[in-house]
Amino acid sequence: MTSLFDPITLRGVTVRNRIWVPALCQYSSLACDGMPTDWHLAHLGSFAMGGAGLVMAEATAVVPEGRISPHDTGIWNDEQVVGWRRVVDFVHAQGAVVGLQLAHAGRKASVYPEWGFEQKGSIPLDAAADIDPGRGWQTVSASELAFEGYRAPRALATDELPAVVAAFAAAARRATAQDGSGAGFDLVELHAAHGYLLHQFLSPLANRRADAYGGPLEHRMRFPLEVFEAVRAAVPATMPVWVRVSATDWVDGGWAVDDTITFVRALRERGCAAVHVSSGGISPGQKIPLGPGYQLPLARALKQAVGLPTIGVGLITEPAQAEAAIVDGDADAVALARAMLYDPRWPWHAAAALGARVSAPPQYWRAAPRAHKDLFADAAFGQR
Repeated sequence: MTSLFDPITLRGVTVRNRIWVPALCQYSSLACDGMPTDWHLAHLGSFAMGGAGLVMAEATAVVPEGRISPHDTGIWNDEQVVGWRRVVDFVHAQGAVVGLQLAHAGRKASVYPEWGFEQKGSIPLDAAADIDPGRGWQTVSASELAFEGYRAPRALATDELPAVVAAFAAAARRATAQDGSGAGFDLVELHAAHGYLLHQFLSPLANRRADAYGGPLEHRMRFPLEVFEAVRAAVPATMPVWVRVSATDWVDGGWAVDDTITFVRALRERGCAAVHVSSGGISPGQKIPLGPGYQLPLARALKQAVGLPTIGVGLITEPAQAEAAIVDGDADAVALARAMLYDPRWPWHAAAALGARVSAPPQYWRAAPRAHKDLFADAAFGQR
């Protein structure tokens, strides 16, 4: 018996195992309109066919100016909903749960994709129409503090914040409505990590406001908590809503683990179902101690302090390592990013290594090695 392949239930959603795929930016939207494409169908569908329990769609902007790049996906209109529904239906057909990460990039918006449609890397787009027409835009943030090397953002006025909150809530409704008007996602994750807008309000390195949304910790938490409350109210009560956090900025004087514990306790009081524990992203000055499972101690600290289920990440690559993270109590699920990009069938190989069974489409059952002839169950949990 293994723990990695045990199902887990969060609110009204049961996930078939603890091997999850986090949101992975693809910068593959059609043109500049935020539409998912066949790439997203194949990309996310491959993880579901490969046995992952939960597949998270990439950071998806709630407003056009919230995109990291012009090729980010969005969910600010009904056309995008139709595009996402096709992807969601296919992932469901493979027996996986599928969630959407709602995001606003704030001051880290308006950049070229990392791999670059002009091979420029993560370089800010030039907002001047005569140089780069239709691509760049004015970014916004908690304060007028630029991310190093990026253009300075415009600080959001206090009276602008309710519109941003409303955009998150509207996006959540489009994502999750099950009556045919929505995309049919099973859950929502708010992106409050990696230096994007919600993290920009949380971290004192990016938030120098003098109003009720800046200064002491309880003020800096206010806007992200308002967003969470609005999203939680916008989706069915049985549906999980959780948050991806950067547990520490890895910078002296920045956001730290104790701050995250306070924030996550406030989220739990408001109905947060879990916490997805990452780190960094607010400053190029971060000093991250990279190594296998380097962020699992952060997940463990939050789990022990707050009691919420945690999703652990960070250079988790080996089946025994992932199993140990569950068994040792570091996390309730592990999210594999680069490992799953490299090998979308990672759950198959983990099941073989750990002596477990894994869901797979019956069209692929003949692929089981002779030494693991009982490896596969069908995508709907059935037995061969």
